[in-house]
Amino acid sequence: MLTAGCVALSCLTFVLGYTLGRVARRRTRIETRWNDQATFATLHLAAMAAPALRTGLTRDSARKAVRHLHALLGTHAVAITSTDVALAWDGPCAEDVLGYARATLASGRAQVFAGEPYGAVVVPLAVDGTIVGALAVFDEELSAGLVRTVTEVGRWVSGQLELAELDSSRRRALEAEMRALRAQISPHFVYNALTTIASFVRTDPNRARELLLDFADFARYALSKTHDFTTLADELSCVDRYLLLERARFGDKLRFSLQVAPEVLPVPVPFLCLQPLVENAIKHGMRDRGGIGEVRVVARDAGPEAHITVEDDGTGMDPERARRVLDDDPTREGSGIGLANVDLRMRQIYGDGYGLVVETALGAGTRVRLRVPKAQLGHM
Repeated sequence: MLTAGCVALSCLTFVLGYTLGRVARRRTRIETRWNDQATFATLHLAAMAAPALRTGLTRDSARKAVRHLHALLGTHAVAITSTDVALAWDGPCAEDVLGYARATLASGRAQVFAGEPYGAVVVPLAVDGTIVGALAVFDEELSAGLVRTVTEVGRWVSGQLELAELDSSRRRALEAEMRALRAQISPHFVYNALTTIASFVRTDPNRARELLLDFADFARYALSKTHDFTTLADELSCVDRYLLLERARFGDKLRFSLQVAPEVLPVPVPFLCLQPLVENAIKHGMRDRGGIGEVRVVARDAGPEAHITVEDDGTGMDPERARRVLDDDPTREGSGIGLANVDLRMRQIYGDGYGLVVETALGAGTRVRLRVPKAQLGHM
């Protein structure tokens, strides 16, 4: 009996241990599943609020973000203020929300305000060290955990607003660069074009008139474009106007061929990304060949990208010199709109992997390749 009892007790202990183990494992799985769901919900709500905040702190962005922040915190109410006005709120907030915010803005630190039936935790929002507003959270119980949570959420909101400022600074820099780019249209080209037109005024007035209209069309496109992007079709049209003027100058010495897949004509491309490459090919490709040369432009469909090449049959250059050309300062006075400028803009817009690729060698001509993603970036 004792032996059977021991065996039964051992079995019972095993079964109990197995059952408890299953219960523990099941509880662990349930807790893990709950934690996973909570993590997903937190990240999802943050992701929903981020796009609005990345546009900067405005009444509209605050209105779009505050309801997601309210759901994220799970408190009675949430409000967002600027330094002088309540921008948006979700849930019934205290009437003195701006008063709470001003006290926090003045101190530059998180503040806790007791109240009935709801108190408030208010934290400052800062961009690059400058306080731009406040995040106010209202709830029945103001625990230390809530204060820490609101403080961390406030830091995250401030981080999004700083990213918005960086995006804005980047856009301003690109716009300033584009304005400078338009101002750098080669003065030599303008002088040569007008001189060529003048040479036809007496001998062929009709040709002079046509060339003058072509020059006006080119100048209108190059100097008056209001967007940073255009279509490849429009860019090629600009190149065509440019070549008409250069052909009038060089005559049959300049040969040009164009091969374009129809599928890539609507692809958005950075404004004035091709004409400088063609100008560079003519200038350097024909310079050492007695003013005789051929320039070829090929644009083909490559799935998610358009691949464009500009090639000349000139004397080429040493690859090390080509590297120095790309590394040249595009803002240097007298540099014009060269390879370095186009290369820099391509990298700024699409990333370093989309810079120009120059294939050249002495006596082998020069080929410049660029890749343009077909996906529209929202700049047009």
